[in-house]
Amino acid sequence: MILQKSNYQLADFNKLTFPILASFLLFSSSIFPQAPSNQTIQTAPVNSVTDTAAIIPPQPPASVIVKDHPFDRGGAISISWEKSPDEVNDKVTGYLIMRSENQNGPFEVVGDAVRGSNSFTDNQTKDELHYFYKVDAFIEYLGANGEKARITSVSLPTGPVNSSPQWFNADRKWVLLFLGFVAASIIYFIERAKQGKSLYVRKIAGIDAVDEAVGRATEMGKKIFFVPGIQDMNDVQTIAGIAILGRVAQLAAEYDTWLEVPVSRSMVMVTARESMKEAYSKAGRPDSFREAQVHYLTEDQFGYAAAVSGMIVRERPATVFYMGAFFAESLILSETGNSTGAIQIAGTGQQAQLPFFVAACDYTLIGEELFAASAYLSREPRQLGSLKGQDMGKALFLVAIIVGVILATAHIFDLSTIFKVE
Repeated sequence: MILQKSNYQLADFNKLTFPILASFLLFSSSIFPQAPSNQTIQTAPVNSVTDTAAIIPPQPPASVIVKDHPFDRGGAISISWEKSPDEVNDKVTGYLIMRSENQNGPFEVVGDAVRGSNSFTDNQTKDELHYFYKVDAFIEYLGANGEKARITSVSLPTGPVNSSPQWFNADRKWVLLFLGFVAASIIYFIERAKQGKSLYVRKIAGIDAVDEAVGRATEMGKKIFFVPGIQDMNDVQTIAGIAILGRVAQLAAEYDTWLEVPVSRSMVMVTARESMKEAYSKAGRPDSFREAQVHYLTEDQFGYAAAVSGMIVRERPATVFYMGAFFAESLILSETGNSTGAIQIAGTGQQAQLPFFVAACDYTLIGEELFAASAYLSREPRQLGSLKGQDMGKALFLVAIIVGVILATAHIFDLSTIFKVE
C-alpha cells in the first residue's frame, strides 16, 4: 500500500511539473529572445517535379548596354547590365550571355557570369557582322533525378552592335609618355655628342684592359684568340662581339700581332672577316690582314669547344677573348685558357654562364656591359648618345619604382594602376 501511494504521488507531481516548465520556457523565450544567427538559411533543394513547377523564374536585368570594346584591334564587344532585382532575395545563381546575328534569334550562349557580376566581354566576334545580345538571369535547382537544372528569365534582345579596331590604345598612354621621354633623351645626348661635349660613361674594366691584353701578346710574341660565341649573326650578343672584335683587330694591326678568330657559323665568318678588314684599313695596314685569320671549325657545340680548346693547348696564346653567346661550353673554354696562363677577357648576356667566366677569366663584361662596349670603345656620337639616353630612361624607371614602393607602403596611392593594361 505504501508503494502504491508513493507512485500516485510521483505521477501527480509529473503531471504538474511539465505544464509549469513549458510555460516558463515560453515566457523566457519571449522576454529573452535569442541573438540572430549569422549563418544564411538555405532552402531545401528541389527534388521533385511538383517542387520544380513552384519555382518562379528570376527577373531579368533591368537594362543591358552593348558596345564595341574600346582600345583594341577589334573582335570584341563589351556587354554590361544592371543586376537583377532578385539578387537581394538570393533568387539568382548567375547570368547567361547569349548572342545572335538576328534580332529574332536563334540565340546561342557565348558565356556566363556569376551572381554579383555586371559585365562581360565577348572576344569571339567578327568586325564585319552585327550582333544582338540577351542577358538572362538564372537559378539552379536539383531535378527529380538529382541532376542540376536551370530556370532562366525571359529578356529582350539588345543591339545591333559590331566590333571594330582602333588606332590607339589609350590604356597605354603612360607607356607612350615614357617612350617619348627616352626618345627625347637619346636625341638630346646624340646632339651633345656631335657638338663635341664630353659625356660621362662609367668605366668598364674589361674594355679598359683590352690595350693591356693586346700589348702583352705583342711583348711575348704570341697569338691572340678571339672567340665570338656559338650563335649566328641573328643573335644580338654575336653582333656586340663582332663590334668589339673591330677594336681588338685595330690594336692588333697597330702592334703587328697575329689575331686568330675561330668561328662556328659561316655568316659569322664572313662578317668577322669584313670587320677585321675595315679595322686593318683604319690602322693603315690593310695588307697585313689574312683571310686565314678567320676560319670556320664546326657548328656542333661541343665539337667546336673541343677544337678551340685543342688550339689553345697547342698554341698557348697570350690573350683569349670570349665575346658573344655561350652555353655549356663556357666553362670548358675558360678553364682551358686559364690552365695555359693566358689573359682572358669574357663577355656574354647569358646569365647562367657568367659565374663560370667570372671564376676562370681575368675580366668579365656582365650583361649589358657587352652591349655598351661598342659605344664605350668607339665614342661614336650616335652610339654614345643612344647609350646615355637609355641610361636616363633606366634612371626614370628606377625612380618610379622607388616612389611607387613608398606610396604603396604608406597606403597613399598604388602607382602600378596607371601602368595596368586590361
